[in-house]
Amino acid sequence: MSLFKARDWWSTVLGEKEEFDQGCLCLADVDNSGNGQDKIIVGSFMGYLRIFNPHPVKTGDEAQAEDLLLEVHLRDPILQVEVGKFVSGTEMLHLAVLHSRKLCVYAVSGTLGNVEHGNQYQITLMYEHNLQRTACNMTYGSFGGVKGRDLICIQSVDGMLMVFEQESFAFGRFLPGSLLPGPLAYSSRTDSFITVSSCRQVESYKYQVLAFATDADKRQETEHQKLGSGKRLTVDWTLNIGEQALDIRIVSFHQSASSVFVLGERNFFCLKDNGQIRFMKKLDCSPSSFLPYCSVSEGTVNTLIGNHKSMLHIYQDVALKWATQLPHIPVALRVGCLHDLKGVIVTLSDDGHLQCSYLGTDPSLFQAPIIESRELNYDELDVELKELQKVIKDFKSQGIWPMTEKEDDLEVSAIVSPNFDSVSQATDVEVGSDLVPSITVKVTLKNRVVLQKAKLSVYVQPPLVLTCDQFIFEFIEPEMTSTVAFSVYLKRNYTPSELEGNAVVSYSKSTGFANQSDDDQVNVMGFRFIGGSQVTLLASKTSQRYRIQSEQFEDLWLITNELILRLKEYFGKQGIKDFSCSFSGCMPLQEYFELIDHHFELRINGEKLEELLSERAVQFRAIQRRLLTRFKDKTPAPLQHLDTLLDGTYKQVIALADAIEENQDNLFQSFTRLKSATHLVILLIGLWQKLSVDQIAILEAAFLPLQEDTQELGWEETVDAAIAHLLKTCLSKSSKEQALNLSSQLNMPKDTSRLKKHITLLCDRLAKGVRLCLSTDAAAPQTIVMPGGCAPIPESDLEERSVEQDSSELFTKHRFFMEESARPDVLALQGVLE
Repeated sequence: MSLFKARDWWSTVLGEKEEFDQGCLCLADVDNSGNGQDKIIVGSFMGYLRIFNPHPVKTGDEAQAEDLLLEVHLRDPILQVEVGKFVSGTEMLHLAVLHSRKLCVYAVSGTLGNVEHGNQYQITLMYEHNLQRTACNMTYGSFGGVKGRDLICIQSVDGMLMVFEQESFAFGRFLPGSLLPGPLAYSSRTDSFITVSSCRQVESYKYQVLAFATDADKRQETEHQKLGSGKRLTVDWTLNIGEQALDIRIVSFHQSASSVFVLGERNFFCLKDNGQIRFMKKLDCSPSSFLPYCSVSEGTVNTLIGNHKSMLHIYQDVALKWATQLPHIPVALRVGCLHDLKGVIVTLSDDGHLQCSYLGTDPSLFQAPIIESRELNYDELDVELKELQKVIKDFKSQGIWPMTEKEDDLEVSAIVSPNFDSVSQATDVEVGSDLVPSITVKVTLKNRVVLQKAKLSVYVQPPLVLTCDQFIFEFIEPEMTSTVAFSVYLKRNYTPSELEGNAVVSYSKSTGFANQSDDDQVNVMGFRFIGGSQVTLLASKTSQRYRIQSEQFEDLWLITNELILRLKEYFGKQGIKDFSCSFSGCMPLQEYFELIDHHFELRINGEKLEELLSERAVQFRAIQRRLLTRFKDKTPAPLQHLDTLLDGTYKQVIALADAIEENQDNLFQSFTRLKSATHLVILLIGLWQKLSVDQIAILEAAFLPLQEDTQELGWEETVDAAIAHLLKTCLSKSSKEQALNLSSQLNMPKDTSRLKKHITLLCDRLAKGVRLCLSTDAAAPQTIVMPGGCAPIPESDLEERSVEQDSSELFTKHRFFMEESARPDVLALQGVLE
């Protein structure tokens, strides 16, 4: 049995080939029994009215005959059923049934049966209203703030609201611009009717405005409807949701706050009383029905949403808390108390499948099979026991068992007072006029070593508040004890989700890091930049290998460079002069190219924005000249909306200027990250091919020619020209490629494909053994004239000897290799001792 399947508590199928919709289901104590048990009222488009009181003998039993209290055929199709105080002179609950041309109010009563068939139920017609227009839906409530009774408002298919004060008709008003009727709900807190118009706007109309308004078209009103002598009907507020609404519900915890829930075709919205959006949730599947309800225990609003995939989703605000499978597509959802079972979910499909279900899991019915008994061989058990005892004795003799716990540098203990404070410490509370109590918590800190700037931070779940949540300590001597006290109290008028709190202490030592114990080697170190990214350095316990990994490729540069500098400093102090580092593996060019593309995209975007700004500025000045000509004329002609065009152009100029400023800021950040990645690539190339200091300087001059780039001279075209020069001089394959053809002017390229191709070609030629130098290769000596009449400077003999000396010292006693791991943003550093 599936875990995420709705548990069938009771179900039945209504009639044969009947149809139902969202207004055909209602749960209420319709017979006024007073025991708090709801009955299920269902009406169908075939005109059948049914009332159920389910009470299964076992969970999942089919409906019994006594579960159906009443079934009557009313002949006319039933559009909606509601239960409320609809009869004057009494506050008893009555049943309102809406037909297409009639509204009927019934009293449901039961009499004790004299035979074994049980009680007998019947309905009595209290009154009815014949409608002049075809009805669509209805809502009810205490319109205008009446006490002890409910009024009914019916919406017709042509957009008219008809209000009935129980047995009498009050008035009718046409909604302005109404084409098709939408869902209708009443908010008692704001005394407003809320609906969704055919132009996909949520609209709110005050009841008082409806009562005193005069329709725009009085000819459509009948003689039974009051024309009124008030004002024109105006909307209170509107909100465009951009889609048609399926249903509207009003939910409120108390009279001071309420929420309007609107179910759309793709989203559901939670609105404030004034139409502002509290939150919205995009739905993955097409919804069929929904029901928001208050969760008293959690103090939140939960929402049941059924969809056309026969799924029922339960949301707490926008968080999905549970999803369960239903046997049908629900078109109506209700929650009630049935047979002393609270929170029963009642669903109704369009073809009459009525089900009462609950959420949770069923107990497992699996039972472990009985193990066959067998006789025990006690001699073999004695031999095995002696072997185990010998193994335990050997471990004890080695001194590694039992293990002792490592002593902490700082001990933290907290004590919560069992009684409230004699004088409450609560301030700025929003609970009410009653005095809010507080409780004292004491936290004690005891150090083992000297600690610097120990900071205690305490956190509790809202709406609980602390009188003080941060404390600073200085443990200048070992074995010091410090105790602080603070109070906790309730600030807001709702229940906290947890009563637990967290106390965290952060501190630093004179060394900066925690002491390393003898039996626990620390092989990992993490760094968090102020910008938010993290870099981790790991050292292998079995081999001299280091691994550097980060969330961003460019963030590897600082830590990698610092690691190499510190390794050189360490081995330099040890007197080891032949220390060297190398990198093996493929160059991480793909991640480097992504940073180049992002930087170039920002440059292109900035160029387009500047062109647009120039066009709008020209347009703005042209409009100004036209307006100035009109104003200077003695008989000025009409402005012909030139002022509106000037205002719109001015707003566009301001918006484009803000966009250019934002793009420049993003471009500066992107160029900074690109420079970090370029430093890292140059470092890896140097370690990869064991380049000398002069050769690395050539790479730096080629890849980092600018301190900052601009639209006139950017990084891409400058680096492309420098690398192309290297490829045609010292990195050329033959003398034919050494014929220089460099343009005298650098222009912004169309894309970065040529630059990326040149960078890849540079790495490929370096991998094949070609070396960077300030002159051409000695095997093909040629004098190449540089642009501007400058000849290349030949390499000195001293540099040649230094290169030969470096090549003769490849095999040293201490060497470290930089290797690339499977992940492109991870570097590995390995050390070898020979």
